[in-house]
Parts: sequence; C-alpha cells; structure tokens
Amino acid sequence: MSRFQFVDDHRDAFEVKRLCEVLDLNRSSYYQWLAGRQARAARLRKDRLLAEEIREVHGEFRGTYGSPRVTAELREKGRRVNEKRVARLMRTFSITGVHLRRRVRTTIPDPAASQVPDLFQRDFTATEPGRKYMGEITHLPLENGKFLYLATVLDCFSRRVAGWSIADHMRTSLVTDALRMAARTRAGLDGSVFHSDHGAQYVSRAFADLCTELGVTRSMGAVGISADNAACESFHASLKHGALQGARDYGDRAACRSTVFAWLTRYNTRRRDSANGHLSPNEYERRRRTAKLTLAA
Repeated sequence: MSRFQFVDDHRDAFEVKRLCEVLDLNRSSYYQWLAGRQARAARLRKDRLLAEEIREVHGEFRGTYGSPRVTAELREKGRRVNEKRVARLMRTFSITGVHLRRRVRTTIPDPAASQVPDLFQRDFTATEPGRKYMGEITHLPLENGKFLYLATVLDCFSRRVAGWSIADHMRTSLVTDALRMAARTRAGLDGSVFHSDHGAQYVSRAFADLCTELGVTRSMGAVGISADNAACESFHASLKHGALQGARDYGDRAACRSTVFAWLTRYNTRRRDSANGHLSPNEYERRRRTAKLTLAA
C-alpha cells in the first residue's frame, strides 16, 4: 500500500496534516494524488477490459500468441492499441503461453548419399510464391509411448504449408507423399528449389527421382547444422507449442491426426506470422496476388 493510500484510508480518524507529518509527506502531493485517483481508476477499468479482450484472443489461438500477434489480431478487429501496452497487460495479468519440451531427433544422415549443394545459404525468404520450398520431419508423441511422424513442405515466400504427410514410419514415402501433395496444391512445382536436411529419406534415390520428375532442384544444408534448416525447425516448434498445449502426447493415432490437421489448416488460414507482417500465409499470398493484378492493370 502507498503512503498516500494510507493517509486516505485513515483520514476520518486522524487529521490529514498530522498523517502527512508522521509519514513525511507533503500535503499538496497527497491532494494531487487524490485528484488523480479518478483518472487512475478509469485507466484501470480500461486495462481490465482490454486484458479480457487479450485473454480472449490468447485463448482463441490456444495460448500460442505473444504480444505482437495479439496486437495484430486486436487491430484487425478494429481495436486501436499499441504492442507495448498489450505486452504490459499480458505481464500484469499473467497471460502467458505454454512451454515446449525437448525435441526428439528425426534426422538420420546417410553416409553413402551423394552430395547436394546448399542453394539457400540460410536465406529462407523468397520474392514470389512457388519459387523456394523447405521441408523436414518431426515426431508426434502418442499416449502409448510410440510416435507418428509428420513431414511438411513450406513455401518460403509466405511460410504456407503447401504439402504434408503423417505416418507411423519414417520411410521415404513419408516425404515423397508430402512433396506430391505440394505439387497438387500448387498445380506443379516445376522450376522450384526444395531445401532439406540430410535425413536418409531426403537423400534417397526415390526422393531424388521424384524431384526430377516434378522439375524440382534439391538443396541441402551442412550435415548436423540445425541452423541450415532453422525455419522448418521453428515451424515445427510452433506446431507442437500450439497443438500440444503443454501436454505430453497427442493421445491416440486418430486424435493426433485430427489435432495436427486442424492446426495446419488454422495455421494457413488464420495464424499470424511475423515474417508476413502478422498476416496469415493465405492472406499474405492473397494480398500479393491482388497487388500484382493492380500493377498489371
């Protein structure tokens, strides 16, 4: 409790002058504090109302949004608010997300694999959709101590999930199925570059043949250097953050598939990405197409 508040609480029992003398306060400062009390109460009410809106957005996205994305979502809803205030209220009202668990290694390099150059050099951006893709495998823990495995194909332009595949194994078909889905989603991948780590699935002859068939040039980072595929690792961390919600597993196989499918769909259509100026991947691409059509006209 502040000294000013103490004076205010006891002013009916003792003179304000005497209370201020005992507490070594200036009476004018106390009366100045008293005059601003109404304004402070009004600010507190506004903060609490905004905190409820923040909590609603935070809950809508299952606790995965920090202050930048929450701010963007509120602005989209017509709320005029700055990120510093949102961050302050999230701290004040303990609106925090869940924490990730340690990841399981899924990259198993093949020492007999042929060399593929690194065409990305840690540049995970693209000036147009459909030019550069990246992929990786991650594990999905189940309730019985077993795993399903997810392979994804992300477009570097918007971070959109163009293709994905889930299986109870890490055979080459896991990654080829994901790449084939991306080819269907994008109506072809001819002329694009696909970047991955040195997992045995990605250096296999079957995957190389599929890339040749689809007109895709392969790119790979250095063996054992996670930074060379950092954007994919970051995406999979976000998936586990959002889908697992701090739980140890996804439940059974059906629940796992359903949860991951729902999250991937929401990611493409709703989840705001800082790399896209806090727009969802689909919205970012839509605005790019609109801008190109406007320029062409």
